[in-house]
Amino acid sequence: MGKNSSDWKDRLGVMYSTNPDFKYQTDEEPEQELLPPQQQKLRLRMEKNGRGGKTVTVISGFQGPQADMDALARTLKTFCGCGGSAKDGEIIIQGDFREKLKAKMLSLGYTQTKG
Repeated sequence: MGKNSSDWKDRLGVMYSTNPDFKYQTDEEPEQELLPPQQQKLRLRMEKNGRGGKTVTVISGFQGPQADMDALARTLKTFCGCGGSAKDGEIIIQGDFREKLKAKMLSLGYTQTKG
C-alpha cells in the first residue's frame, strides 16, 4: 500500500487553510549542506573523562548530513581497526589514534584538520 501525499499533513493536525501563504511547519531541521573536504575545519582531541576510564579520539567540526558523517566514521574505524560512533556532530573512535587519524584525514583531502 503506497503512501498518500497528504499523509504527512494528517500527522501535523492541519485539515485545511484558506491562507494562500500558509506553510506547513514541521519540527524537522533541514540537513546541513556538505562542505567539500578542503573547507571542513575538523579538530581531533583525546578524551578520557566520563567514559569509564576508556580513551577515545573525538573528531569534531564536521559540517554535512548525518549520512556523510557516518560514511567518514566507517572509513576511519576500518582504517584504525577499532570501534566508534558518529552522533551529535562528532565522530568518536575508540582509542588514542590522533596522529594516525590526522595523517589519514589529510590523505582524504581534509587539509584543515588540526589535532
